[in-house]
Amino acid sequence: MSTNPVPILYSYWPSSCSWRVRIALAIKKIEYEIKPTSLLKTASEHAYTEEYREINPMQKVPSLKIDGHTLCDSVAIMHYLDETRPQPALLPQDPVKRAKVREIVELLCSGIQPLQNSAVLGHVGKDKSLEWAQHWISRGFQGLEKILAQSAGKFCVGDELTMADICLVPQVRNARRYKADLSPYPIIVRLDQDLQELEVFKSTHPSTQPDCPPEFAKK
Repeated sequence: MSTNPVPILYSYWPSSCSWRVRIALAIKKIEYEIKPTSLLKTASEHAYTEEYREINPMQKVPSLKIDGHTLCDSVAIMHYLDETRPQPALLPQDPVKRAKVREIVELLCSGIQPLQNSAVLGHVGKDKSLEWAQHWISRGFQGLEKILAQSAGKFCVGDELTMADICLVPQVRNARRYKADLSPYPIIVRLDQDLQELEVFKSTHPSTQPDCPPEFAKK
């Protein structure tokens, strides 16, 4: 029997990056303790900020304490989980498909999400933030739709559930939050709808999280 403590996930309910890790943990069937961590500077939502600075110097979520280590960044965490708990795999064995998954992950996690996260939008300013988010999401989705037209089967890359799918669904939720027009992207919409029927996506959805406000919680 393992003597390792239960992993601790520092997660914030609407964070797309946090959702990625929750999905990966669910796929791997790894039990964990969740520690709701909001970095918003309000009277009711700053309890972990000073403590969290020691855990994640970037003051972002998620972070995962696991196997005696503290890991930051959702993609790095997913790779660690896949390398230390290989089954079910989050990356295909085929090298071309594996590269394609990484390409999609990079597009979503470096080319779209950082440009529309709350810190960036706060810097852009309230008057321009919605237009800014819609622009970068739409620009990214235009390229992603073309990539998926060549790679998608049942999932983003063929018929294997991979890290690409884990990253896609939270980003589509972001797109809807910012009222981006998804009608030009039928493949993205179809994949998102199918993936959200899977239990690993349902059970980890932001609306199911312990820190989700009652008005947004799943009934």
